[in-house]
Amino acid sequence: MAERKVVIVGGGVAGAILAYTLQHQASVTLIDPKEYFEIPWAGLRALVEPSFAERILINHRDYFKKGELVVSSAASISETEVVTQDGTHVAYDYLVIATGHSEPLPKTRAQRLDQYKAGNEKIKSSNSILIVGGGPTGVELAAEIAVDFPEKKVTIVHKGSRLLEYIGTKASRKTLKWLKSKKVDVKLEQSVELDNVNNSAEGNKTYQTSGGETIEADSHFECIGKPVGSAWLRETILKDDLDDEGRIKVDEHLRVKGKTNIFAIGDITDIKEIKQGMFASAQGVLVAKNLKVLIEGSGKEPKLGTYKAQAPMSIVSLGRKHGVAQFPFMTILGRFPGMIKSGDLFVGKKRKELGLAP
Repeated sequence: MAERKVVIVGGGVAGAILAYTLQHQASVTLIDPKEYFEIPWAGLRALVEPSFAERILINHRDYFKKGELVVSSAASISETEVVTQDGTHVAYDYLVIATGHSEPLPKTRAQRLDQYKAGNEKIKSSNSILIVGGGPTGVELAAEIAVDFPEKKVTIVHKGSRLLEYIGTKASRKTLKWLKSKKVDVKLEQSVELDNVNNSAEGNKTYQTSGGETIEADSHFECIGKPVGSAWLRETILKDDLDDEGRIKVDEHLRVKGKTNIFAIGDITDIKEIKQGMFASAQGVLVAKNLKVLIEGSGKEPKLGTYKAQAPMSIVSLGRKHGVAQFPFMTILGRFPGMIKSGDLFVGKKRKELGLAP
């Protein structure tokens, strides 16, 4: 019997662990617009410490050695195949969509390393830095800069009424207090129009906030949410399987509702939980198990594993030693959450999961 063809679209956290786990069990093709996997939650450390980027950018071929790799974006799907933007047709028996959020990233690892070096130069050469957005990315970046470069003036402008709105108010309050203790200026309920920035004679820039305030900064980083990576599905057989936010509706086995051989995992799914790397990994591992069951199926209805939405839990690192953690039963700030995440940001653990040296 010919090997079953499994096609995975998207080489992020969920897609990478699935490709790694399944490569010896089926004929696996991984479709991704870039040649590498990036550990997404560790990128902000790489901006203050560029050598860290070497460990968080992993060529797909380093962990996915057996299957086919197509470096292109998926453009459309039918009942039997995926067509990529470069015109490749990839047939499938089972399809897994793991396209997460869309973010234009360079194709090669070397180009991405250069981006991190450029971002680091931007931080080092700026005395004052504006961060637009007070979600986890903006907060973690502000904290990284405040801890590694305490002499720099950091300002966060956030349109929400509090930082980290995706978790509880207690975590927001504690984080705000910590940032203020590090001299980070936080302006809430305001936005910044980045299209009209005035360059002054001294070389720094003047930014206007929606609240009428003027912020002077040498450079800025935009840390606002990225769109869900499902626009390419709107004209396909899955067009009716997207919710209002563009997420794919899945059942408890992570199959697309009403489909028997198409799954979705990671940030693209409509599962009601905080979109976190650890949850995306868990979904990738579960679908690997479910696909093994289906592939080895002996004719009777297979028993598939189920996925339950996870309770709101999140750890936001605040520089190298501290963090704020929201667990289902408590919220804590300080060195304990920092010990869990902030030192190595789970990078060694993630590399080991992909069979690599930490």
